[in-house]
Amino acid sequence: SRVRQLYAQGKATREDLMDAEAGAYHREGTCTFYGTANSNQMLMEAMGLHVPGSALVNPDDPLRRKLLEEASTRAIRIALGESECTPISRVVDEKCIVNALVALLATGGSTNHTIHWITVAKAAGVLVDWTDFEELSAVTPLLARLYPNGQADVNDFQHAGGTEFIIRELLDAGLLHPDVTTIQGPGLEAYTRRPRLEGQALVREPPACASGDDGVLRPVSAPFAPDGGIRLLEGNLGRAIIKVSAVPAGQRRIEAPAMVFDSQEQLLEAFQRDELERDFVAVIRHQGPASNGMPELHKLTPCLGVLQDRGYQVALVTDGRMSGASGRVPAALHLSPETARGGPISRVRDGDPIRLDADARELMVRVEQKEWEERDPVTATPGGEGLGRELFAVMRETVSAAEAGATIFRFGEH
Repeated sequence: SRVRQLYAQGKATREDLMDAEAGAYHREGTCTFYGTANSNQMLMEAMGLHVPGSALVNPDDPLRRKLLEEASTRAIRIALGESECTPISRVVDEKCIVNALVALLATGGSTNHTIHWITVAKAAGVLVDWTDFEELSAVTPLLARLYPNGQADVNDFQHAGGTEFIIRELLDAGLLHPDVTTIQGPGLEAYTRRPRLEGQALVREPPACASGDDGVLRPVSAPFAPDGGIRLLEGNLGRAIIKVSAVPAGQRRIEAPAMVFDSQEQLLEAFQRDELERDFVAVIRHQGPASNGMPELHKLTPCLGVLQDRGYQVALVTDGRMSGASGRVPAALHLSPETARGGPISRVRDGDPIRLDADARELMVRVEQKEWEERDPVTATPGGEGLGRELFAVMRETVSAAEAGATIFRFGEH
């Protein structure tokens, strides 16, 4: 994170950046960042869809090979009719989906899943939206501190107790549904037992009663925060998601003039020209599913973090996504309706006062109503033909809004 900020300021070379990036991955086949991929693994465990305890075991660990061997043996027995098969349709139901969302919130996982799991739920015939995330977040304590919400990586999390500790704590506190079906059979008890090798034998044992590192993982009785940190913002700009688990309490409210950009590259260029030395709310348009498929906007984090360090009040409002890369900068993400669909963001102009208040759950532009109504929306998506974008024009025309899963699977929409 430090080297990325230095690189954004031109104080580190590309070689320095690549060395730092490579150093964050301690061996091949691993991702140490608790972003979208590793959040996926946590959610799969809580849903009962993984081989228990396999989510964060490193690829070259002998335990990993033993777990794969066990799974392969069972798959062969199912194919031969010697073992019962549990279809996914019997596993994924309303309680299973709620368990996944609670696990996401308890661990400070990726905001991408406020889109992805809406679609996962739809595929099972279950409808959830951001109000559900907000209500669950309000009663789910934050039990883990992992980068970007802390200094630890997923290996530290695993050593401190990992997924088994989290599931055990949430079950004991009544925050997960215990009466579910999993690929291992009824209930989540199997997912509270930690696998390990005893010689060549695979054994499973209950997780330790206490966390191995309370700077990384804590019990429900002493959480890092009383809520999961995902909040729903609403106002005359629409509905958006914000993740505050890494945002200091004093930086969760900002009211400042808008600076409007049509891409993250435009903002980065303005940063290099020293045009951002002020308090402002960056408004990044044309990043929604109907515009360009919602590319990752993580390149914004280092430069906005630099501006914070220089004492400026900055925030981000976008109809795009940022994932776990959204750290201490307040970021209103997935704003809906999006620019391409004529959402209010399409009427925002440079200098408009914007208020983002994560504690009050408010996202407002403060412009006289008459002037606001007279403005023409900017909906034309900037170019990009020749990059393959034209191949996906039909999908962009039919894709649903972010809160509906950003998908062409339109079940349950009106």
